[in-house]
Amino acid sequence: MGEALGGLKRTMMCGEPREANIGSKITLMGWVQRNRKLGGLEFIDLRDRTGIMQIVFGEEINVESFEKAKSVRPEYCIAVTGEVVKRQSPNENMPTGMVELLCEEIKILSESDTPPIYIKEDLDAAENIRLKYRYLDLRRPDMHKIFAIRSKTTKVIRDYLEENNFLDVETPVLGKSTPEGARDYLVPSRNYQGKFYALPQSPQLYKQLLMMSGFDRYYQIAKCFRDEDLRANRQPEFTQVDMELSFVEQDDVMALNEGLIARVFKEVVGVDVQLPIKRMTFNEAMEKYGSDKPDLRFGMEITNITEAVKDMDFVVFKSAIENGGSIRALCLKGGASLGRKPIDKLGEFVKTYRAKGLAWIQLKEEGVKSSLAKFLTDEVTENIVKTIGAETGDAIFIVADKDSVVLQSLGALRLELAKQFDLIKDKNEFNFTWVTEFPFFEYSEEEERFKACHHPFTSPMDEDLEFVESDPARVRAKAYDLVLNGEELGGGSIRIHDSAIQERMLKALGFTEERAWESFGFLLQALKFGAPPHGGLAFGLDRMIMFLAGTENIKDVIAFPKNQNAFCYLSEAPNVVDEKQIEELGLVIDKKEEE
Repeated sequence: MGEALGGLKRTMMCGEPREANIGSKITLMGWVQRNRKLGGLEFIDLRDRTGIMQIVFGEEINVESFEKAKSVRPEYCIAVTGEVVKRQSPNENMPTGMVELLCEEIKILSESDTPPIYIKEDLDAAENIRLKYRYLDLRRPDMHKIFAIRSKTTKVIRDYLEENNFLDVETPVLGKSTPEGARDYLVPSRNYQGKFYALPQSPQLYKQLLMMSGFDRYYQIAKCFRDEDLRANRQPEFTQVDMELSFVEQDDVMALNEGLIARVFKEVVGVDVQLPIKRMTFNEAMEKYGSDKPDLRFGMEITNITEAVKDMDFVVFKSAIENGGSIRALCLKGGASLGRKPIDKLGEFVKTYRAKGLAWIQLKEEGVKSSLAKFLTDEVTENIVKTIGAETGDAIFIVADKDSVVLQSLGALRLELAKQFDLIKDKNEFNFTWVTEFPFFEYSEEEERFKACHHPFTSPMDEDLEFVESDPARVRAKAYDLVLNGEELGGGSIRIHDSAIQERMLKALGFTEERAWESFGFLLQALKFGAPPHGGLAFGLDRMIMFLAGTENIKDVIAFPKNQNAFCYLSEAPNVVDEKQIEELGLVIDKKEEE
């Protein structure tokens, strides 16, 4: 049975005692990390979120406490009082390792069953077990460190934004479902049966309305929800650092957020971010790296070798050129030593990105070896080598197809080669870049229409407005993403503040006037009442914390995450609800017969 505190007050945290406290009488409270016997003494390592302190029990210190300590087991929650003394066997690897506490009184506050997982750093346990017993998983010191980083990060962000005249304004969680974007989570209404609220995918429309309300600078650390098929490091609910500013242009938003990032990385992990952060356009990112979120911690840029191979009598290359595509390549330094089997695996890899195959050339000491041997002349080989800057000992990998396939497949191959051949030398490097001038439209072959790359409220580049109807693919957006080590850290845009242009862009996206007003009427109406020029940005807080904490799993930085199928092992949500609740909502559940 646990004992009440009985008036006992904690005077220090377990990770705080130092040599300066020797001779002091203190009270600590926490969980038993481990207990052990040594000679005629009992030792307990007591843990809380600040660290571990060694507690010593003995007959000469206090007989009653010594006897009680023998019954204590790991994860018991206890309180101890005693004198801080110099540790007999110092441990320089522990912050508290120069001192220990001679226990005069121990209270067992609550007992513990044998935990299903070990409470220790670098736990190697099945994810479903960790998530089911998340409250135990979160007791681990490395998890406490992550959430201390998360807490500090949000404080630094708030401080910076408040210093820059932002107001923290909450926006609704129950809103209206709107088209475009990911699938909404829907909430049925009891008062308006047959109608639904939607949980916000982001506060986008509300923050624009706040600009029209004259708030000038808004921010919010906001919960967002997307009911989409989950991939690695995606969660159905996530957190954004969301902001919007009035009377600004793109450079203003980017400069302010560079300052924010520099402050966060300096104060949280002691890293100096070099400002200004470099920039590249979307087209440059795709041409060089095959990605709109390029990892710049290593080189190996994609090279267009179409001109160098245009005279080759190779049907795949000729077909690509005739169909308006291209032939592009990567050069792997030292790749000439690769055997046929790993090269064939790389060929299979690019096929998963719709490439029809992977041609290759190895520049060996004894000569050229290639899958294109019977089509290569010395002149063409020399042209390729010169164009891509290859040397003896290197390997060249080539894909030919329409540009979208070539760039996507080589972009993925670039990352795969970096992983296989350990091309990222400094794993602790933070390499930032802005990517700008995104396409406004992207064509969906599935829906046979143009969709907005970002969202339909992004402003097009002024000089591209004339192409909205005649050549949508040519229209660029005033959009910008901040990329870190190959991941999108945040993104935003300058918004449309002219009602006529907003209606025009919606029409170009396939909205009839009636449907546009039905979906976004409250925004379109607000735009008619003197909307200021405005723009903003949102950071993915969870992803930011992953970088700061040095973890590669998004579940590590969310206190109570879902699994890959959006299921919560801890609470077993989603789950069935009472039949009466269903009836009150006016819903009927279609229960299919079990076979």
